[in-house]
Amino acid sequence: MSRTSSDVSIEPRSGTPSGSPLEPASQTTSGSPVEPAGQPSPSSPVDPGPGAPKVLYVMGAGRSGSSILGVALGNCDGVFYAGELDKWLPRSGRTPVPGEERERFWEQVREQVDADGVTGGRVRVLERSSQLLDPRRVRTRRTLRARYLEVAAQLFGAIARTSGAARVVDSSHYPMRARELQRLGDIELYLLLLVRDPESAVASLGREDVPERRYGVLAANAYLWLTHVLASWVFLRHPRERRVFVRHEEFLAEPAVVVDRILRVTGSQATLEDLTLATGVPFQANRLIRSPSVTLHGGAPASPPRSLLTRVLQLPWRLVFKRLESASPAVATEPGPQSAAG
Repeated sequence: MSRTSSDVSIEPRSGTPSGSPLEPASQTTSGSPVEPAGQPSPSSPVDPGPGAPKVLYVMGAGRSGSSILGVALGNCDGVFYAGELDKWLPRSGRTPVPGEERERFWEQVREQVDADGVTGGRVRVLERSSQLLDPRRVRTRRTLRARYLEVAAQLFGAIARTSGAARVVDSSHYPMRARELQRLGDIELYLLLLVRDPESAVASLGREDVPERRYGVLAANAYLWLTHVLASWVFLRHPRERRVFVRHEEFLAEPAVVVDRILRVTGSQATLEDLTLATGVPFQANRLIRSPSVTLHGGAPASPPRSLLTRVLQLPWRLVFKRLESASPAVATEPGPQSAAG
């Protein structure tokens, strides 16, 4: 048994993941005040067009459990977990995760998308929160935006067609990527604001046994503040009926209940039937997707080392998150399978 970067116990399973998208299965910001002519600059998120694929975007800080939430959603009928799609353009549509089935799926998607002009790392200026602090990037963002959105629409459409799923989960988690996607009328966008206990998040951001960047305590707290400010703004400007506030700890304690609540908001009656989850073929996510399946364990996660500094610095967000939670639509859910004690 190993530990993922979001501190979720997983149990590797052998065999081919169920619900393969390549087989017939049931898994079937307001803009800048001055924009060049022709650039999209809606004063609020645009309404989706008819037949637009439903995109469930998991937004929030890194190491908050977006991958395991995406995997769980992808195990429900009619939902495909695509992973961190912000990596698709920088990698020119070629998945870094090995596996014949995964490579074949993303090759089929790549053949349907014309990404000329926006491949490579330049598009990060539109997605990364830190880029907002550099005024030199304003012109680059304006130049790239129209083409970036055109390719994003093609990409979501290609994933929906190739997987046969009506709902696509993108766990990129960057608030500014969500803000850009709000400009698209080619998708029906749902925002899932995922938050984690701040002391757990800071402890995870400081881990040395994962390939992602390591943060010190002060840097991690500053990162959480910037991410929460932007995520809250993007979340509140999204239509109330298409946004959901999710706590990572609640998901671990009652995964089926939380997943059902999310799917009801999107109009789906699908349910999470089992806590042994096929990881599927996401483009990229944390290391748990390298196992064909994972099993949720233990209900609430183990308590991390406590930090008085983090507790004080993040105290205002306890109040903000309570308000954001009340700003989500209320839906009725039925009890489902619970996490087993590890």
